[in-house]
Amino acid sequence: MTAAQAMAAATARLRASGVSDPARDARVLLAHAARIEASRVTLIAPEELAADIADRYEQLIALRAVRVPVSHLLGEREFYGRRFKVSGDVLDPRPETETLIEAALALPFRRVLDLGVGSGCILVTLLAENELATGVGVDLSELACLQASANVVLHRLQRRSEIRQSDWLNNVKGVFDLIVCNPPYIALDEMKGLDAEVRQHEPELALTDGGDGLGAYRHITQSVLPFLTDDGRLILEIGPTQATAVTALLEQAGFTGSRIIHDLDGRDRVICCNCNQDRPI
Repeated sequence: MTAAQAMAAATARLRASGVSDPARDARVLLAHAARIEASRVTLIAPEELAADIADRYEQLIALRAVRVPVSHLLGEREFYGRRFKVSGDVLDPRPETETLIEAALALPFRRVLDLGVGSGCILVTLLAENELATGVGVDLSELACLQASANVVLHRLQRRSEIRQSDWLNNVKGVFDLIVCNPPYIALDEMKGLDAEVRQHEPELALTDGGDGLGAYRHITQSVLPFLTDDGRLILEIGPTQATAVTALLEQAGFTGSRIIHDLDGRDRVICCNCNQDRPI
């Protein structure tokens, strides 16, 4: 079987399994099996697949057909122009979270705290984009801390960052002029509506608080102020229906001037706020 024939068969198999973009996934996974760049798949299309490549490809397609995410099969995912190592122990970096990155980079900062660091994609990106900054990332999951640490090393940011296991702010010391967080905001009764590859292959701890989806925001808003400098910023990713509720929690905690930022699809995605009324957000 040639590479082109194998890819066509894989595409049909993935389509029958309900994969949303079967041709793209078949191509990317063939490149991974052949250990070449995806852009070179066309070059090998007329060639017969070597047995070892065919075996690897079959295994990858079989896993993708049962909705194992492509990022888990590749072991990495792109975020804000950089590659990050990922696994089933952390939430996959998502394009909509780049909205949070843009909001954070809109003003200078020197010390950043990432609550629920996960893969480390937010902390690493902010430090890579701001070479004067240092930062701390915390996560309740020890496995997530290990994954984040691996990405810190991958991007050579060990000297400017620290990864620490902590239940939110319980093991955090010092103050920061920027605190960011993408918390678990999916309500428990919404979990059943998620795609199978998200629901079955990403950590539940990173997806839902097990309640109404606002639990993390309640905890953070009630405890974060002592960790912010006088003109510090708090930036939170939110679900598209949560802006009103989270804004109310922030106001109750003493934050002012909350601003909602939309993602590229026009949905509410990020809330920026500040504990100093006189400083623009």
